[in-house]
Amino acid sequence: MIDFIEGQVAYVETDAVVIASNGVGYRIFTGNPFRYREGEAQAVRVYTHHYVREDAMHLYGFATRGERDLFRKLLDVSGIGPKGALAMVAAGTPEQIIGAVAHEDIDFLTRFPGIGKKTAQRIILDLKDKLKKMPVLTVATRVEGMPDTAEQENLFSAFTEPKEEAMEALGALGYSQAEIQKVMKKMEKDGTDLGSTDQIIKRALQLFVMK
Repeated sequence: MIDFIEGQVAYVETDAVVIASNGVGYRIFTGNPFRYREGEAQAVRVYTHHYVREDAMHLYGFATRGERDLFRKLLDVSGIGPKGALAMVAAGTPEQIIGAVAHEDIDFLTRFPGIGKKTAQRIILDLKDKLKKMPVLTVATRVEGMPDTAEQENLFSAFTEPKEEAMEALGALGYSQAEIQKVMKKMEKDGTDLGSTDQIIKRALQLFVMK
């Protein structure tokens, strides 16, 4: 099993990042591919989960082991596939999700795309005891090659392109166009900086779990 992949970012797609390592390009699905920068000379490390089914084999990537471990726990819940689990890990921190399960906060859990009341109840029933034993590793070292906040402002020079890319990425996570348009309007109203795809996605995901 591949535990992590370390290499250079070859290119970024709406729902995935491609890491070049030892002459091989690994396509890794991730909640926010735009946190990575194409052509970055410094190597990045992405923690991976190898998902196998009859008709496909996919790699899912995470910035920390804690995010990946939570993703794996969510996959154990009946009715949650990799897309749903990825959307949850992308929008909420492990601490938030573990806290919501511990306090049986169904309202919080149903804010994620594709998670209804019954699925939220199943998450709580299946994972409440298991997550108590899970070490939260989000306070990890910064992933090498990922931009600092100040650097992210210069990731994209155009205004419309980052916004469109962010909307496509949010759609790939399962959010509806109506939901996406709603948070976009709120960000514009609040004066949020829309010059960086990464920042747009991060802020939109925060707003989705705050609604």
